[in-house]
Amino acid sequence: MFNDLSSPLSLLRTRRSGKPRDLIAPGPDDEQMRQMLEIALRTPDHGKIAPWRFVIVPQDRRDRLAAVLDAAYRAEKPGAGRLELEAMHQFAHQAPTLVVALSASVAGSKIPVWEQELSAGAAIMNLLHAAHAMGFAGGWLTGWPAYNEDVRAAFAKDQERIAGFLFIGTPGRPQEERPRPLYDEKVSLWDR
Repeated sequence: MFNDLSSPLSLLRTRRSGKPRDLIAPGPDDEQMRQMLEIALRTPDHGKIAPWRFVIVPQDRRDRLAAVLDAAYRAEKPGAGRLELEAMHQFAHQAPTLVVALSASVAGSKIPVWEQELSAGAAIMNLLHAAHAMGFAGGWLTGWPAYNEDVRAAFAKDQERIAGFLFIGTPGRPQEERPRPLYDEKVSLWDR
């Protein structure tokens, strides 16, 4: 069983992202979304500088997002085919809820940028944990849109970067396990 809500530990042990293309309505309502984001804001943050930001893309702005993706993709890849452009449209319209997470490192801070970026990743993970704890599923994607300058400019201020597109909804089909790292391959004892 995935995303077992019987206890906090059960949820953490069974958490499974939802594939954004498979997430359907219902998604979180405005109050649930606010609660999820407030949980994300409780992320460890050395220096208390909050080096992250979230932008909600409402359903009624998804066509506009698709147009931004389409124009940016065509500008970068003038010979793009129909299937590539359809993939951009599909990306913009999957799952009932979409949040763009931005890494907003604070220039000139005594906190190293690396720590600020780690905090942004932790904030994203907290948002996903909150979504799952509230009975939804979420998926964190990057891909081409996260690294395109025109797409970045549509969401980001100054030197902010897109850390991910977070899609949230209800799984529309049974989830499947994916390969996980083996404990003994990733955990060791320090012996120096």
